[in-house]
Order: sequence, then structure tokens, then C-alpha cells
Amino acid sequence: MEILNASDPQALQEYESFVGSHPLGSFLQSPGWCRVKKNWRHAFLVSRDACGQICGSMLVLIKKFPFPLPSFLYSPWGPVCDLQNPDVLKDLIQGVTVLAKKYRAWIFKACPLVEKWDKETIQALCRAGLSYTPGLPDKKVIQCRHNYILPLKGRTPEDVFSSFKSKWRYNIRLAERKGVVCRMYGKEKLPEFYKLLSETAQRDKFTIRSPEYFASMMDNLGENCRLYLCHYQGIPLSGAITVQYGSRTCYVYGASTSLHREVMPNYLMQWTMIQWALENHCHTYDFMGIPFWFDPSHPNYGVYRFKQGFNGKVAVYAGEFQMVFSPGYKKFLDKVLGRIGYEKFS
Repeated sequence: MEILNASDPQALQEYESFVGSHPLGSFLQSPGWCRVKKNWRHAFLVSRDACGQICGSMLVLIKKFPFPLPSFLYSPWGPVCDLQNPDVLKDLIQGVTVLAKKYRAWIFKACPLVEKWDKETIQALCRAGLSYTPGLPDKKVIQCRHNYILPLKGRTPEDVFSSFKSKWRYNIRLAERKGVVCRMYGKEKLPEFYKLLSETAQRDKFTIRSPEYFASMMDNLGENCRLYLCHYQGIPLSGAITVQYGSRTCYVYGASTSLHREVMPNYLMQWTMIQWALENHCHTYDFMGIPFWFDPSHPNYGVYRFKQGFNGKVAVYAGEFQMVFSPGYKKFLDKVLGRIGYEKFS
């Protein structure tokens, strides 16, 4: 096990090359994400093979609280490795215990990209020293456990487009015929996006981050992070912040106005972003969260209904694995987290 020197550009480049090329690699495990999460400290853990090459890695974010409260350790979509390799997992978990002692942590949480049906991998993670409670609802975990994903490996744009439901193909073509234009923009268009996002949040009753947060994403994730906007007759109708990292493109934030829905901007926007994923040979386009996909009576069920028309599949992840270092603090702070919302840690 090795804790990388975060001030060494060569070490960070080696780490990023590994994460960016690994099937489980994600922008949430990238050095750029640390710079976005500026209110957190961080550490890069790596495990090396006999030849000295990285064979496993994990970004651990460290949230410090005012004394005397202990720290919180969190690895979003980590670790990145063969999750059934006991030696690599043991190595990385050893690094977590070192960090827990250094930062006086009460708990470590990780949410690796493993689906709930993958019993062998879940058991391997538990054997490595992590505990696991299956079936936790999304409001009790930091990252949404239910995503909608579109597999792209080995597929052409024609293959993908023809697989969409007929109404979705019609709506994409309709948007083009009506003159809706979807393009990528720089930070100068963030105020337009934020106005759309504010309207969406008010309509659908959720909280949003500050404009500075989205600017930080674009600054620190660089060309991996794109802002897309759809305009109709010069009016911004929908927008998205989308991140492409390694072989996965993630639709992270979306927004839209209630105006001119008849010209179907959201359909064209998704197709434009899927084409970006295809152009760069991504194996997955991740529509991200669908927290209420199993409940047609829920007010937000429409999120799933819209995404499923692109003919992907539901990915239900196992959720969070953890190590508790201070059970007394855990009981108290779990109540605090439940009150302020787990999304504060995402």
C-alpha cells in the first residue's frame, strides 16, 4: 500500500492514467474531482503489483469537523481495481485504517460500482474488512443506488439510434425540424444554465448547488466536463452538465424550462450527448439517478419514464460499504446526517 504524494505531478499522472483506463474508473475518483471538492481534504491510495505497476487505487475524501468531532472518510465510486482480488483489497483497506488514525475518523464509507446481484464481489469486499447493509433506500446513502445506463461498446450511432423507442426517435427528429439547436458552451453560458436549473428545482422541489460549484466543475475537470444548452428561437430551453472520463459519459446535472416543451429539446440534448460518448468510444452512457423508477405513483417517476425510452437498462448498485472506527460517534452523527441530508456529502 502506498499513499501518493499529492504534490508530485508524476505520481498524479500515473494515478490518473490507471483510473482513466480502468473499466471501473470514474471522474469521482479523479484528481480533478478533489479540486472540485475544495472543502474536503483527500488522499490517493494505490496498491502495486510485483513489477511496481498500480493494480488498484482509491481516492479517499476527508471531511473534517470542528473539534472535538471526528472526521468522515468517503470514497465515491471507489475503489478502482479487480474487486474480487483479496490482496489488492486488503492493501487498500490497510491504507484506509492509516488515514482513519491520522485524521481521527469515526467512519469510512465507499460505494463501489458493483451491482446488488453480484454476490461474489459483495462477499469479497466484506472479507476485506468492510461491512454492508443491503437494500438501503436512496435517502440513506450518499450516491443514488439506482441509475439508468446505456451500453455503447461495439455499437455504431446508427445501431444506438435505431434502438430507441419509436416515439423517442420521432421526438429527436421533431426537435431538429423545429429548429432546436443543441450545442456545447463554455462558462460564459453558465448563467443561462443556472436560471434553467433554478426553475427546475422550484418545479420539482429539490435543492441545488451554487453557480460557483458548476464553474469549479468546468474549471477543474477541464475538457472532460461539458455544458450543453438547447435553444429555440434564441431562447434557452434545456441544459446539462455532462462529464466524460475514461470510458464512461455521465449526465450529471440537467435542467429545463416549461416553455416550448412541444419542440422536444430534452430528447435532442440527450442524443447529442450520447453521440459525444460514441465519438470517444465510451462503453457506457450513464443517465445517472432514477431513484423512484419502481414507483409509478411517485411524482418524479417521469424521470425514469423519460430515460427508459432510450432503451438502456436499470443498474441497481449494492450501495455503501463501511468501516466504523467509533461506534458511539456513529450513532450520534448518523442522526445528524439523516437530518441535514446525505446529499451534502456527494
